[in-house]
Amino acid sequence: MEKDIKKVENNINKSATKSTNNKKDRIPNPLKGAGSGNNKGFNFYWVYGIIAVVFILLNLFSTSTPTDNLIQKGQLITMLRNGDVEKVIVVNKDEYAEVYVKSDKLESYPSLKTDNSPFEVRAPHFVYNGDLENFGETIQSVQENNNVYETDRVYIEHETRVDYTSQILSWLLPLGLIILFWVFIMRKMGGGAGGAGGQIFNIGKSKAQLFDGNLKEKITFNDVAGLAEAKVEIMEIVDFLKKPEKYTQLGGKIPKGALLIGPPGTGKTLIAKAVAGEAEVPFFSIAGSDFVEMFVGVGASRVRDLFKTAKEKAPCIIFIDEIDAIGRARGKNQMQGGNDERENTLNQLLTEMDGFTNNQGVIILAATNRADVLDRALLRAGRFDRQIHVELPDLNEREAIFKVHAKPLKTQKNIDLFSLAKQTPGFAGADIANVCNEAALIAARSNSKDIGKQDFMDAIDRIIGGLEKRNKIISPLEKSTIAHHEAGHASVSWLLEYANPLVKVTIIPRGKALGAAWYLPEERQITTFEQMFDEMTSAMGGRAAEEVIFGKVSTGALNDLEKVTKQAQAMVAYYGLSDKIGNISYYDSSGQSEYSFQKPYSEKTAELIDQEVHELAEKAYKRAVDILSKNIDKLKQLAEKLLTDEVIFTEDVEAIYGPRTFNDGTAHEDSRSISKDYKDGYAESEAKKKKHIEDRIKQQEESKKKAEAAKEETVKEETTKS
Repeated sequence: MEKDIKKVENNINKSATKSTNNKKDRIPNPLKGAGSGNNKGFNFYWVYGIIAVVFILLNLFSTSTPTDNLIQKGQLITMLRNGDVEKVIVVNKDEYAEVYVKSDKLESYPSLKTDNSPFEVRAPHFVYNGDLENFGETIQSVQENNNVYETDRVYIEHETRVDYTSQILSWLLPLGLIILFWVFIMRKMGGGAGGAGGQIFNIGKSKAQLFDGNLKEKITFNDVAGLAEAKVEIMEIVDFLKKPEKYTQLGGKIPKGALLIGPPGTGKTLIAKAVAGEAEVPFFSIAGSDFVEMFVGVGASRVRDLFKTAKEKAPCIIFIDEIDAIGRARGKNQMQGGNDERENTLNQLLTEMDGFTNNQGVIILAATNRADVLDRALLRAGRFDRQIHVELPDLNEREAIFKVHAKPLKTQKNIDLFSLAKQTPGFAGADIANVCNEAALIAARSNSKDIGKQDFMDAIDRIIGGLEKRNKIISPLEKSTIAHHEAGHASVSWLLEYANPLVKVTIIPRGKALGAAWYLPEERQITTFEQMFDEMTSAMGGRAAEEVIFGKVSTGALNDLEKVTKQAQAMVAYYGLSDKIGNISYYDSSGQSEYSFQKPYSEKTAELIDQEVHELAEKAYKRAVDILSKNIDKLKQLAEKLLTDEVIFTEDVEAIYGPRTFNDGTAHEDSRSISKDYKDGYAESEAKKKKHIEDRIKQQEESKKKAEAAKEETVKEETTKS
């Protein structure tokens, strides 16, 4: 079977390599408008400037009270008494009053003189803008009281004036500003881009990105390490698009869709990127959450627009990442208000994938790590013909992934990547990439010219346990409790047949943990009751050691208790490993139980499950106490060594307890080898850390001296100047 897979993979790789070397024109992106590219964005400060200009013009052209030659009420009364006023005109009812002086009286008012003429007649000569409510009565009263002749008396004239220029500007300028602002908003919202789904006028457009074969950083299947079976199935789809006659001549049809299923970080999206790099057809990429919007109907509209664009570019591939965002089972969560909108989006997707319309040449790729919550209609044949499981990499695949990520690194020649692969069981591809990057950072921190094996091992410790906290303040009593706790874990696991092989134990705080024991879990496909129960007993070893040594327990076993409780619940309710419950499993592989408030069993059964879980946990705890009570002297000896050295390894445990008496498999042999590597490199690692700390202290002292010297120099200069 493996030979056949490799043969198919090699054939497809050869054809992919040949085809990718052929030059072709770049596929235009229909999701990008003509206006996109190097065009500079509109500067919004222009709008602010236009608004300021409009207000200035309105202020200039508006009808307002003249400000030249303003007079007070007392001055006007004096002018009336002297008979100097020719006439008074009240403009626009009570806006202001214009005062005109008699021509023969102009000499009495020097302020009216100008450079061109001694007494240039300017009308009006004065302006009064005070209270005009009883203005006419006041003028008549003043003239009567001063016995002004009837012929010389002044009577109020009323005049209405209309400034048409100001009125036209007051209407046209705001209207023009509104039109200008609206045009700006239309251009900004339209954007000229079909894929600008975030713009208000393109909100129903698809946000998918189009990729072609001329990508600068193109990923191919050669960049995807491991995942042989998954790559074969995916590469067959790519090969079908490149050479359809190879399959159609036999009557075969291309699969309409493929669903990539697997835990986070296993390479689902990376496989899709490789498809985009290898396929010589348009490749549309979109996230499931991009279909979701706050407006009703947007999701379905974007689905229609996406498939419409894809049909125009057929044959092509559509990749939907995290499809569970829109593909959850319908009608299972009525408590959420936006459920109907998501279901409408899903219904439209189902129709487009396999409905009355013909999507010949459009292939759907999707990825999810929650296949259990997807709607059954979405998973059926005709929509997703293939379900490709992308599992966590095994030992050989982890070695291949290490080779890919270590290739661009400057490493030492003696790096054993196979040994590193053994140390990382359960690591996904993303975790291994993180290990390689962290190793480079650790090497750079110690000013190394290349990356050594110990740097990789320190990186693994950093990712598994977190950052070391050597300066954390811990009392002697707490430190002793932690040492006996971790020694209890190591002792119980060493004395049990099926417990995970021990690598090392430390009481140096890392992350949230005050101490930790490193194990090398055996990579099993199935697990027995004895294996699970031994692991539970080993997890209880820490708390059991506290009771055996101190006669009391602490809160330090929280993580252990959580692990044991979950494992006991799984044994009773899922795996049928309880005598009282029997061969019954309440595990829901469809994932629909999370939407239900009802349990799949009665209250009586629930009580029985709780009792069985409690009995299993207590049985494991008592077993651990019994083991440690029989080996209390060795437990104390191991704890003392741990207090002295802070880190102990498999050899140290074996020196105290003696060789294991069980017929161990390869996992224990590997753990001994890895533990020896850790022990050999521990001194080197500690020396690097110590040197790094010393260098940092030295740099701080030098910078402090420079700052003090500069300060003294400044003081001397100021003293010299003074």
